[in-house]
Amino acid sequence: MILCSMKNVSKSFGGHLLFTNLDLEVQEHAKIGLVGRNGTGKTTIFKLLKGMEQADSGTVSIKKQTKIAYLEQIPQARPDETGEDVLRRAFAELTAIREKLTLLETEMADMESAKLEKVLVQYGSLQEQFERLGGYESEAKLTKVAEGLKLAELLGKEFRSLSGGEKTKLGLGMVLLEEPDLLLLDEPTNHLDVGAVEWLEQFIKEYRGTVLLISHDRYFLDETVNRIMELEDGEITVYHANYSRYTEEKQKQLLLEFQAYQEQQKKIKKMREAIKRLREWANRANPPSEGLHKRARNMERALERMEKLKKPVVDQKKMDLHFEGTKRSGKRAAVIESASKSFGDRELFSGVNLEVHYRERLALVGENGSGKSTLLRMILGDEEADTGRAVIGSSVRLGYLSQQVIPDCAGSMTLIEFFREGLPITEAEARHILAKFLFYGPAVFKKMSGASGGEKMRLQLARLMQLDLNFLILDEPTNHLDIDSREVLEDAIEHFEGTVLAVSHDRYFLEKLFPKTAWLAGGNLHLFEGSYKYAKEKMNEKRPTERTALKTAAELENELLQLEMKIERILRASPLSEEIPRLERQRGELYAELESIL
Repeated sequence: MILCSMKNVSKSFGGHLLFTNLDLEVQEHAKIGLVGRNGTGKTTIFKLLKGMEQADSGTVSIKKQTKIAYLEQIPQARPDETGEDVLRRAFAELTAIREKLTLLETEMADMESAKLEKVLVQYGSLQEQFERLGGYESEAKLTKVAEGLKLAELLGKEFRSLSGGEKTKLGLGMVLLEEPDLLLLDEPTNHLDVGAVEWLEQFIKEYRGTVLLISHDRYFLDETVNRIMELEDGEITVYHANYSRYTEEKQKQLLLEFQAYQEQQKKIKKMREAIKRLREWANRANPPSEGLHKRARNMERALERMEKLKKPVVDQKKMDLHFEGTKRSGKRAAVIESASKSFGDRELFSGVNLEVHYRERLALVGENGSGKSTLLRMILGDEEADTGRAVIGSSVRLGYLSQQVIPDCAGSMTLIEFFREGLPITEAEARHILAKFLFYGPAVFKKMSGASGGEKMRLQLARLMQLDLNFLILDEPTNHLDIDSREVLEDAIEHFEGTVLAVSHDRYFLEKLFPKTAWLAGGNLHLFEGSYKYAKEKMNEKRPTERTALKTAAELENELLQLEMKIERILRASPLSEEIPRLERQRGELYAELESIL
């Protein structure tokens, strides 16, 4: 059954046409990835479905009583709200019912028996509604999402004091807890570490509703969706496949379309030549042949009526990126010896040792906050170790790419001014180079403060390409890049002759380029001669029993909490209920199971 659809929808922004006569259908229970280059209108489609934007023309249809939740990048909040308050917005209806139940319980305590029976009926109806909406499981669900997305440290903090990334993570948790019929997720993996991304994958796989998501994380798309909607040139093309199969099918389809286009062009050329010959023969005849002229006109009309195939775009415009490393470094590009680092009372890591060798491809992974970026800053000389040291090898020429590398003071500069800063190049040369990174015409004069994350990342890559480097240090380099740009970056790194050390949560990127992995966990660095997937398997082997037991204990404690609340409410409403002995037996079994673990 169709959950929502768009028919002949057109939408423009500031004179720029995003799409016209767009058609789209979303079936119930589908898991769909909406893909396309940045700026094609993917987020606009989400806002049209949610009702946050209106179509210029056409129809957006939503099935009646469909509940839709949309992940905005940063949710709005009152000044006094905490992270937990934001999550609990998902239970607004349950909270209202709970308050009514509490009020009725207070009233029933002093109520005359004549009125009590009527109020008990009302109370029972509300209690049934509360249970049907999952009220007794709400706390367990909140705990599950908070643990999965690693939000525990944010729950007690004022929402306004959190970073943009932390606010976005809480927004994601809130929409997941809402359990809507249609879940719209726009770049949900941003700001999540790999563990949280993998938890989210499992959540989406098990989700009973419909999911429509925008993501540039190819591994995530492969794991979560069974259908791809590609938005290109203002049109939607549907592929019944995950991302990897979609790319294969698209290449085959492009080849077939190009062959059909070439065949039609040959036919058109022959028809035009035939028309020309017929007219020449007709004019040579004495007198001119009306019959030949008629045949030429008929053929011309047939040519006009022919439905012309559009020439398929085999290669879209992409960044022209390559890193030059003309001089090699010493054998050891970087060394960390017995390094320890703490911030206040919190120790990040202790006794860390690491050697990065020339031309090595090393991935540094770990949970958010484990100290990965701190290790990178030590190598760069921007952070001092409390004990131990980090040194750069001989003849090393470093290039660093990071989300935080652009200072706030650069906001008033234009893109071209920032690009030329410290580089001996003219404006004309700079514009030529920036065009290779998809900055055309007046776009180079946009202020840095108004640039998107993707534009800032492309600008940093353009600057890096002008430097003579033999060691690249990359901190989340694929963030904000669309899939085409990620593939260009991967190709450039693959052909780079120097050393690469990268922090990333993009598993596709890690698997493709990095045959060696350093995993930072629990203050220790574990080194593996293998890709991310291999390293993950080895890390899981280290403490499987402890990890499973801890998870099971947390789940049992949540079950017990919900059961105690249920028993308490039934006792208040009906102390002699036949359900109480069964629930008490269940409680005893859960306590016994919990004690066996602890």
